[in-house]
Amino acid sequence: MTTNPSHTPATGKVYLVGAGPGDPDLLTLRAARLLMSASLVVHDGLVDPAILSMARPSARLVSVAKARSRHTMKQEEINALLVREALAGKDVVRLKGGDPFVFGRGGEEAEACRAAGVAVEVVPGISSALGASAAAQIPLTHRDHASIVSFVAGQCKGLSDQDWSGLAGKGRTLVIFMGLATAAQITEKLIADGLAPDVPVAVIEKATRADMRVLRSPLAGLSQLVESQKVQSPALIVIGSVAAEADNTIRAVALEAVK
Repeated sequence: MTTNPSHTPATGKVYLVGAGPGDPDLLTLRAARLLMSASLVVHDGLVDPAILSMARPSARLVSVAKARSRHTMKQEEINALLVREALAGKDVVRLKGGDPFVFGRGGEEAEACRAAGVAVEVVPGISSALGASAAAQIPLTHRDHASIVSFVAGQCKGLSDQDWSGLAGKGRTLVIFMGLATAAQITEKLIADGLAPDVPVAVIEKATRADMRVLRSPLAGLSQLVESQKVQSPALIVIGSVAAEADNTIRAVALEAVK
């Protein structure tokens, strides 16, 4: 018995879509259109429910939520899921918080798809670093404070062995993703690398959402702040003088605009 080639489904496409920092209004038009038309949405656990509600009613939503030491699905299994569904003829929206290529493992998923002959399109999103700092009105760069910005992951393999010297300090802003669980180690590491204990720190929790909080402390008090205020993910840590000067900067800009 021969198989009719016309019955073989065409290979689908995988869209790696950035969901931005949380507020649905901050989605790109391309991301919103794909989400509203997709039949299958594979999403991270931290994508805001308001964004997921934009999917069409008949869409199948698959959560691949990750938490520290506890993953709904390992990365290799997520890669395999995307490839399997696309090879079965489905277009798949892989929805990620922030931007797919900034600590989103989008690069790994794109590689897996290409290796399997599956077409991939990357739809950028507003990175959590940019969205959170804007929502908190903390300028990551400022002529009087910082001309260099560094992004690091606070929850990654070999954290204690990484060299962060020079990433924070005078004229620099350090933005730490996924740093709540390792706040104590991060503080110890940065101070050991020469950063002053009184450097300003801002923790931005649930940026752009209705329950967003911006909490500040000196670097030495970061761990205590996270613990005492029961800070929850998603949260971003900003270290540098801009974390303390944000209000003055915004007022100056507003007054200048009025003139």
